[in-house]
Amino acid sequence: MTDDTQARAATPATPPTPDPAPAPQLGPPPPWLQRWEIAAVLAVSLGASALYALLSFIGSLTAKQSLSHQTATLNGSLAPGRPLLDLFSQLLNITLSLAPVFLVFYLLARAGERPSSIGVDAREPGRDLARGAVLAAVIGGSGLGLYLIAFHSGVELNVVAESLPDIWWRIPVLLLSAAQNAISEEVIMIGYLLSRLDRLGVRPGRAIVLSAVIRGSYHLYQGAGAFLGNAVMGLIFGYLYRRWGRVMPLIIAHFLIDAVTFVGYALLAGHVSWLPKP
Repeated sequence: MTDDTQARAATPATPPTPDPAPAPQLGPPPPWLQRWEIAAVLAVSLGASALYALLSFIGSLTAKQSLSHQTATLNGSLAPGRPLLDLFSQLLNITLSLAPVFLVFYLLARAGERPSSIGVDAREPGRDLARGAVLAAVIGGSGLGLYLIAFHSGVELNVVAESLPDIWWRIPVLLLSAAQNAISEEVIMIGYLLSRLDRLGVRPGRAIVLSAVIRGSYHLYQGAGAFLGNAVMGLIFGYLYRRWGRVMPLIIAHFLIDAVTFVGYALLAGHVSWLPKP
């Protein structure tokens, strides 16, 4: 027997490595924890906005001026007189406003779901775009009419869609702001909230109404007409989400509505008689 053979014979055999134990399968969290999750997401996003908007509306109602003589600005300068600092402040504000959306995606992943489970994907671009465009045309046109009626009736504030400096980044920032609004509101208020309420056994109609009321509430700072118009929009969007099972058409519709509103105001305010002056 050679030395190598003796060495191999003296070396004990390595025992086989056991297969790792399968990860335990966790069931859905208890209902009380699901309620806390919903409350936490709303508290760091649109639910908090609703409370601030309610306080702002109370302040407007109790002010000496009538509502139509008060102003609500949607996209204002964050660093007046300092364009470059203003630009970076706008971009930072838009980016951080999307943080709750990433939180929602994380919570979906923890539950074994993906954004596609609520219809946030690019699987049906043509159909999503067509649905979104039609929806934007119907809701956007009727929403503008409702606002003008409410404003001239004295129950709506003068909503200034934008007051950014007239500089090269003005329109791009307005479009980014419209995209942020659309993504945040539809992912959180439709895709996330309705799916989580489904888990809790809330009836679909009641869940849609709750989502719509919250949507209207965080627009209260603009006046009672904005609350009503956005609540109706929430009812329609909730119903269509139940039918289509997709958030993407709603994101597209919301983006188009806000983009036309913001950019249209920037181009037309002060040049047409039917639009309230800033």
